[in-house]
Amino acid sequence: MAEEIVDVLIIGSGHSGGMAAKVLTEKGINCLMLNAGPVVDMNKDTEVKAAYQLPYRGFMQPGQLPHVFQASEFNANTWVDEKEVPYTYDPENVYNWVRVRLFGGRSLFWSRQSFRISDYEFKAKSRGGYGDDWPISLADVAPYYSRVEQIFRVRGHIDNLPQYPDGNFVPDDVPFTGALQRFADAGKRKGVPVCKARSSEGVNGLASSVNLLLPDAFATGKLRAIPNVVVRKLTVDKNTGLVNEAHFVDRISHREMSVKARVVVLACGTLESTRLLLNSEIANSSGVMGHYLIDQIYGAGIACSVPEARDGKSNSQIMGGSALIPRFRNLDSKAPNFQGGYALNIFSSTGGMDPRNFALYGEELQRKLESYHGSGFYTGIMGEVLARYENHVRINKDVNDAWGIPVLHIETKYTDNEYNMARDAVDTSIELAEAAGFEVLAKNYKPNPPGYSIHELGTCRMGNDPKTSVLNKWSQSHDIKNLFVVDGSSFVSGGWQNPTITLTTLSMRASEYLAEQMRQGNV
Repeated sequence: MAEEIVDVLIIGSGHSGGMAAKVLTEKGINCLMLNAGPVVDMNKDTEVKAAYQLPYRGFMQPGQLPHVFQASEFNANTWVDEKEVPYTYDPENVYNWVRVRLFGGRSLFWSRQSFRISDYEFKAKSRGGYGDDWPISLADVAPYYSRVEQIFRVRGHIDNLPQYPDGNFVPDDVPFTGALQRFADAGKRKGVPVCKARSSEGVNGLASSVNLLLPDAFATGKLRAIPNVVVRKLTVDKNTGLVNEAHFVDRISHREMSVKARVVVLACGTLESTRLLLNSEIANSSGVMGHYLIDQIYGAGIACSVPEARDGKSNSQIMGGSALIPRFRNLDSKAPNFQGGYALNIFSSTGGMDPRNFALYGEELQRKLESYHGSGFYTGIMGEVLARYENHVRINKDVNDAWGIPVLHIETKYTDNEYNMARDAVDTSIELAEAAGFEVLAKNYKPNPPGYSIHELGTCRMGNDPKTSVLNKWSQSHDIKNLFVVDGSSFVSGGWQNPTITLTTLSMRASEYLAEQMRQGNV
C-alpha cells in the first residue's frame, strides 16, 4: 500500500465525501476512500433484541455515551463509544459531540430537512453588521444547489421569500390541516410567515451517501474504499509543500499503514477533519484553525393543545402535519437584543401527550391524558449561533483515543445573544398559539447545550484572506494547494438552516473545481 500513489484520497464517506467521490470518479479520476468505521450489515446490525438479552437490560453501559441524547443500549452500536474516542471540555461548559463511525457516517441518520442558505447568512456582515461575509454568495452556489436538490429529491413549496430561498423542488401543494392553517392565519395577521417545510424524499425513505451518491461512484470503477481505518496524520513533502501521505491504523488489529496521494480531500466531519489537521500540524499559517466553532440552538419552544381536537374529536382534517416559520427577525429592521436569525419547526400531532405537560398525577392525570389525546401542537427553535473566535477546539495531548491519537478539547458556550433569541422565539410562539385559539401547556426558554443540534460547523473557515481563514472559496487550503476540506468545517456562519444540503452543495462545487484544476495540471 505504501508504494502506491492514488490520484485523490478521500477521507470520510458521509454526504460530503460521497459527493466528492461521485463527482471526481464521474470525471474519470481514480479515488481511494478511507473510513473509520465498518460497512453496515443491515441484517445483523439492525437486529432488535429484547431488554433481557442485553448486558445492562436496556439501560446501557455507564459512561459509554453520556453526551448522545439519542442513545440507548438498543442502538449503542450506532454511535462512537466515548471511552474509545473521548474528548475533553470545561466542566462548566458541556459540549455534546454526537459521532457516527459507520460507512456513510451521519448521512445514515439525517433528518432530511433541506434548506438553502440565503444572502442574509452568506453576507451577514454586509447586511446585518455582525460576523464575517462568506467569500461566496447565493448566486455562486445556486446552480449547484439545484443539482443537489434533484439528486436528493427535495420536496418543497415556492414561497418567494428572500430569507427562505426557493429551489428545484418536488412540488408540495398539499394543504395544511385545520390547526396548522389556523396557526398560519395567526402568523399572517402578525407579519410572521408560516410556510411548508422542505425535506429530501430520497429513495425508499433513505437519503444517505450510501444509497444516493456512492453507488454512482462505485459504478464508474474508479472508486475503492477501505473501511475500519483511522487516519492519524497527514504529512507534507518538504520540497514541494504539498501533502503527500496519510498515515492510518486498522481499527481492529491496530496495524499501522500509510498511502501516498496526489490530492487529499477531507470529509471527516467538522471536528474530525480539524482534529486531523491540528494533529498533523499543517495548513494553519493563519492561526485560526480550530476557532469560530458554531452550531445551532435547539430545545426552546412550547407545547399546546388544540381544543376542538380533544375528547376523541381529533382527526386527520384537524390535526397532523408540520410547518416552518423561516427567519423573520433582523431582515429589514433590527431586533432590540440579539443579532442573527432563527426559525421555528411546527408540529401538529394525532398521538398522545407528554404527562409532564400537566401538573397532575394519578387518576386525574390519566383522565386529562385521555381527554387531550390527539390535540398536541408544538414549536421548537432552530437558532443561529454567532461565530466567535473564542469558541474553539484544540488538541489535548494529555488524552489519547484507543489508537493513541491525541483527542480534541472543546471550549464553547452560549451568550446573551443566543438566550435572548430563544426567549423571543418562545414569546413569539406563545403569541401566535394564543391568537390561533390554542391552550399553551408548557414553555421552555432554555436551549439545549452546545452540540445538541448535531450541526457543528466552522473551525476551518473559508475566506479570501489567507491571514484570517484556512480555505479559499473553493474549499482549498490557502497553504497547501492539493488539500481540500469539503465538510461543514468550511462554514463562515451557520444560520438557522440544517446544513446538510449546503455542505453537500459546497462539496460538489469544490470537487468540480478540483477536477478541472487536475485536468489543467494546476494540482
